[in-house]
Amino acid sequence: MKIEVLADPEAVARQAAVLIAAQAREAANSRGKFIIAVSGGHTPWLMLRELANEKVPWPAVHVVQVDERVAPAGDPDRNLTHLRESLLSHAPLAPEQIHAMPVEEPDLAAAATKYGQNLREIAGSPPVLDLAHLGLGPDGHTASLVPHDPVLDVTDADVAFTGIYMGRRRMTLTYPMLNRARRILWLVTGADKAEMLVRLRAGDKTIPAGRVRSDQATVLADSAAGARMSGRPGDL
Repeated sequence: MKIEVLADPEAVARQAAVLIAAQAREAANSRGKFIIAVSGGHTPWLMLRELANEKVPWPAVHVVQVDERVAPAGDPDRNLTHLRESLLSHAPLAPEQIHAMPVEEPDLAAAATKYGQNLREIAGSPPVLDLAHLGLGPDGHTASLVPHDPVLDVTDADVAFTGIYMGRRRMTLTYPMLNRARRILWLVTGADKAEMLVRLRAGDKTIPAGRVRSDQATVLADSAAGARMSGRPGDL
C-alpha cells in the first residue's frame, strides 16, 4: 500500500484527479474503456471537479457507484445527486455514462441483483473495475461495509444492501467486487480518520476497510488524517 500525505483536502483532491486521469488514459488505450467506481463525500466531489481539468478520454469513461443511500431521487443524502452535479456540470460526460444504483425500487434485493447485472454488462463477467475509489470512516467502514452488518459476509453477490446505518439503508458493492478492482484509490481526510488510517495501513481485518485488498492500493491523506503516520510527509 502506497500512502501519500498531502497538506489539505484540496491537495488530496487535485492529486487524486491526476492519478485517475492517468489510469483512465491507460485503460482506454489498453482496453477501450475506463470503469471507475466512486464513493461519496466532500473531498471526492472536489476530486471530480478537478478531474474536469485533466486530460481524460471522456467518451471511454463509465462511472458506477460504490454505494448509495436509499432515498428519493434528488435527495441531498444521495451520492448520485452530488456525483451528477460534480461531473455533468464540469466535464464533457454524457448522463448515460453514469450508472446509478436503483435504490428507488421497492424491492432492494431485486434492485441489487439488477445493478449486479448492469455491472456485468459494463465490466464483463465477473465484472472488473479499473479503479475503485474508497473513503474511510471514523469507525473503520468503507463503502457501506459497516461494522457488524451482515453485508460484510456477502460473498456470493457483487452488490448487496445493508441494514439501517446513520438513518438510512444502503446499497453497496461487496468485498468480492471491490477486491477484483485493478486499482484501489483511498481518499482519507480529517483528524477523525487518523487512528483508522494507521489500522488500515497495518492491514487490520477487524475493521471493514482492512478487508479490502492492499497490493494495488494508493492512499492519499491530508495532514490531519496522516498525523499519526510515522515518517515525513509525502510517500510513506
